[in-house]
Amino acid sequence: MSSEQVRIVIVGGGAGGLGLATQLGHKLGKKGHAEIILIDKNRTHIWKPLLHEVATGSLDADLDGVVYSAHAVKHGYQFQLGELNDIDLKQKCISLAPIVNANGESLLPSRQLSYDKLVLAVGSVSNDFGTPGVQEHCYFLDSHQQANRFHDALLDSFTRVHQSDELGALKIAIVGGGATGVELSAELYHVTELLKVYGLSKMTADKLSISLIEAGPRILPALPERIAASATRELTKLGVEVRKTTRISEATAKGFLTSESELIDAHLMLWAAGVKAPEFIRQIDGLELNRANQILVKPTLQSLANDSLYVIGDCCACKQADGSFVPPRAQSAHQMAQCVEANILNEINGKSLNEYEYIDHGSLVNLSRFSTVGSLMGNLTKNSMFVEGKIARFMYISLYRMHQKAIHGVPKTFALWVAEKVMRVVRPRMKLH
Repeated sequence: MSSEQVRIVIVGGGAGGLGLATQLGHKLGKKGHAEIILIDKNRTHIWKPLLHEVATGSLDADLDGVVYSAHAVKHGYQFQLGELNDIDLKQKCISLAPIVNANGESLLPSRQLSYDKLVLAVGSVSNDFGTPGVQEHCYFLDSHQQANRFHDALLDSFTRVHQSDELGALKIAIVGGGATGVELSAELYHVTELLKVYGLSKMTADKLSISLIEAGPRILPALPERIAASATRELTKLGVEVRKTTRISEATAKGFLTSESELIDAHLMLWAAGVKAPEFIRQIDGLELNRANQILVKPTLQSLANDSLYVIGDCCACKQADGSFVPPRAQSAHQMAQCVEANILNEINGKSLNEYEYIDHGSLVNLSRFSTVGSLMGNLTKNSMFVEGKIARFMYISLYRMHQKAIHGVPKTFALWVAEKVMRVVRPRMKLH
């Protein structure tokens, strides 16, 4: 394959897609050996594990996000705003949906883009399992736009409680005891404690009532039981009602209705249960999918349908030696991006491809400033190296710094760290607008 003729299109600018575009931009794009194009329906990138902080206002997506177009200029790739509509695997062509502005006016018509190599990194969305009322009454945290919508509703609710003596506790119900639901529950208590600094002194922690609802026998079902038990203890101490073995049959305007016909009252409802690849993937002809809409791939991360299509991240169904699929985590997306980077370079240079092997470095759950719990070096210790407190918090922060390093490089990551320290002095500790 001639490197001068290669066009590599990456759809999805999440943890894996943006990292891959950055590295291929450095190694191929800047040298003129290939055209690297990153496509995303958003203009900015936010690390998905931090969306719960955007939802509570601990993180400002407008200030802390990575602007794709500006990042692309510095790192040797092109950025196009667009949303994938279809793929023609035989013709090696993708279709992008029309772009409209907030008023519904057309900005760009539907368009097509050819490729030599296509990488799908479109991530995942919450799975409501067809539960009635969820789409109408619940918030989600699948994107920073959704996180911002929840944040606006949260600020409105804080204001109502603070300015009305007649309202009782603010009731928030979260379905899904995975990392998102657990971390959001703790972060809500943290920001509530900050409110008195900014004039909302009547909206105190004792006026916050959070129900964390999990259908299974324990929260954090994908993590070791010791981590789940520690997280449950910490959440309970904060005041979170952790409801296990509770199945939701319907979402209503007043709250969640359980399979036992109990109504869990809530002013704000958030759905964070289940993960699946975006629904549009089912409409693409020729792909082989699993039940979660994920695309089945070979060990090289090429799709079973076509060797020119690579798949990484949450939308990738990669089987491990034990028959299970690689879990949808940020660390697996980063590892897949590194494997696909190497394989694309190998293809260009006429070398054999590498097979992907997931390496579990452990799991960490951040309970805001209250605690951090987790296990390290999962494959080496079989998740037995339990950590918590300051050490775990340091490791959790390090994961984000590693992500920044992958997309910015060491000097800029250090500069961003310094800038964050300075900004803490001049801006509020939470977003209040």
